[in-house]
Order: sequence, then structure tokens, then C-alpha cells
Amino acid sequence: MTEKGLCIVVSAPSGSGKSTICRRLLAACPDMEFSVSFTSRPPRPNEIDGKDYHFVSREDFQRRIERGEFVEWVENYGEFYGTSGRALQDLLRRGKDLLLDIEPRGAKEMKKKFQEGVFVFVLPPSLDELLKRLQKRGHETPEAIQKRFAQAASELEEVLWYDYAVMNEDLDTAVGQLIAIYRAEKCRTSRLLGAINHLCSSIKKEV
Repeated sequence: MTEKGLCIVVSAPSGSGKSTICRRLLAACPDMEFSVSFTSRPPRPNEIDGKDYHFVSREDFQRRIERGEFVEWVENYGEFYGTSGRALQDLLRRGKDLLLDIEPRGAKEMKKKFQEGVFVFVLPPSLDELLKRLQKRGHETPEAIQKRFAQAASELEEVLWYDYAVMNEDLDTAVGQLIAIYRAEKCRTSRLLGAINHLCSSIKKEV
């Protein structure tokens, strides 16, 4: 019997290093897959359709909203982002462990509908460091950086409803903590009931 897959949702303010941590987690845990979200924004350089996002038009995205396809969706900086509920459940039923990169508003909506998920928030070591990381990006105007920083400060208040928090002061430590969360959650008895029941049944037959 195939155990249902585990779903880990990771959120963080812009500039917290979430994407780097997630890439390192996927590299260290080959049984885990990245859940590809839908977005209405155009691809950035080096982004691949179907790997980084499913890139669709704004009109297509709105039609998908009307059909109820998304387990969560948000509009962020004028663009839509969302997670397909059907694709998510299909992969989990097949025993796939999934990593989702979702901003706090979408993650909060998802937790209402998908409570078996594991929700992790990545924190910057300080607001000063967060601002420095945003400024180092170098491809945005000072006004855009300030807008992102203001939103980040607001998003930090959401951390208390998450299951876990990871402080990204040292990248290797933060990656190690996220890997530890994944491995610990895989060992929960509630996630291993099929194997446990099968083992107990075998024992009864032998006795």
C-alpha cells in the first residue's frame, strides 16, 4: 500500500533566502518534488514554463479561478499566483512528497482547506539584514524595494500560525533545519498508519 505523500509549504518575505533554501532541500531530498504553481506574470530570464511556474495569461488564470481549480490563489504586485488543487491531490495520492513555495496569504488560505500540510516560515535574522538583501538585488528601483520591504514587515506578523519557523542567519543551518523538519514529519505515526496496520496484521497472523 502506497502511503499518501507529504506536503510542505514554505513561506517567507522577499529577501529572506527562501528560494535558495528550497533548492538546497530538493537537492538533499531526491524523493521530494517541487509543486509548480500557476502565474499570470511573464517568465523572467532563465525561467522555464512547467518547471518554475505554469505561465498563463491573466484571462486564462481568471477562468481557472471561476472553475474552482485552485486550492489557493492570490494577486501579488498586480499578478496572479495559484496552486492547482487537482494536481496537488493527484501527486499526493501517488505517494509523492511535495514542496510548495507560497506567500503567506495563499498559505493561510491553503491551511483552511488542507490541514494535513506542514507549514514552515523562513525568517530573516533582522529587518536591517532583510533590507540589505533586497537592496543587493540591484534590478529594482528604490521605490519598489521600499514597497517590498513594507510588505515583508507586514508578512512577518503571520509567522505565529505556521507549524515551524526557520531563522535564515546561516544558510547551511537553515537548510539543515528544514531537512530535519521534513524527515521528522515523515516519521509521524499518523502518516505511517498503512504500514503500521499491515505490520500489526502480520504479527497477529504469526501468533
